[in-house]
Amino acid sequence: MKAVYFEKGGAASALQYGDLETPSHCNANQILVRIEAIGINPIDAKIKITPERFPVSFPVIPGCDAAGVVEATGLHVQSFKPGDEVYFSQPGFNHRQGTYAEYALVDTSLLALKPRSLSFEQAAAVPLVFITAWEALYDRACITSGQTVLIHAGAGGVGHAAIQLAKLAGAQVITTVSNEEKANFVKQLGADQIINYRTQNVIAEVLRWTAGKGVDIALDTIGSDVLQSCFYCVKPYGDIVTILQPTPENDWSEARKRNMRFSFELMLSPVLMELEDAKQHQGEILRRCATLFDENKLIIEIAHVFDLVEAAAAQHFLEQNHPIGKLAMRHK
Repeated sequence: MKAVYFEKGGAASALQYGDLETPSHCNANQILVRIEAIGINPIDAKIKITPERFPVSFPVIPGCDAAGVVEATGLHVQSFKPGDEVYFSQPGFNHRQGTYAEYALVDTSLLALKPRSLSFEQAAAVPLVFITAWEALYDRACITSGQTVLIHAGAGGVGHAAIQLAKLAGAQVITTVSNEEKANFVKQLGADQIINYRTQNVIAEVLRWTAGKGVDIALDTIGSDVLQSCFYCVKPYGDIVTILQPTPENDWSEARKRNMRFSFELMLSPVLMELEDAKQHQGEILRRCATLFDENKLIIEIAHVFDLVEAAAAQHFLEQNHPIGKLAMRHK
């Protein structure tokens, strides 16, 4: 099969495009998927740059997200059959492979039928960001109707998913953006208050809009300085969820004084730690999202679609341009 892979960590030039052995034998609870499209995420480049931080096997095929067609099923698989159109997020950890390829063996619990209303490219861009936003807001912060939520980088992959899920929960949304184009985009998603972090003071604007009280929940998708600012944006006894690693420079005294509840969100954990119940939960999230997409209650924004052979250029584009929504790849 054609695949993008690397033999050692490094910059974009480490990626190679060529032929690797096609996976053929499904274990009892695996499914062989013919991949039609691939979603691109920042974690793909992080694994490439520092593979020693992750349980990968060389040659490494990067990628977590994909959509495709079921080719074969394992002995114990009853919920899918050959020909089904599916989507999933499965990082290439613990002797699995990633999605930058023509085929992949996927744990059945991580799969869901693809939303009928979405193309393969659109569906491939959904899983990681919507699972992340769902777990962060619904599972970690336990969002409820009437709450106010601060979502950083609302025009990005996780951000634009989080805005939609927060609005579906009945929350008021404040979000940050860097320019007018992104401001117009998040307004269309339903954001109630938009802050340009390049020209406005985020903390001051949040407090002004909440009459000095602060928000109930803040979702940090940037890390470090942005996480630090969340401590002053969230009301006492409120929630902060981050998808990044705090740094030694973060001062937690304000968060402690306000008795905040702090949560991490790492959607890679179920595969990283082989947590079967958590994998099944992620499959259920994708099933519920598929219904919401088909009911026109969610959208996925695709900034650009690359060919698989352009994987290095696609990763570079994501890192340098921070586009609206997501990027995807397809096979030529």
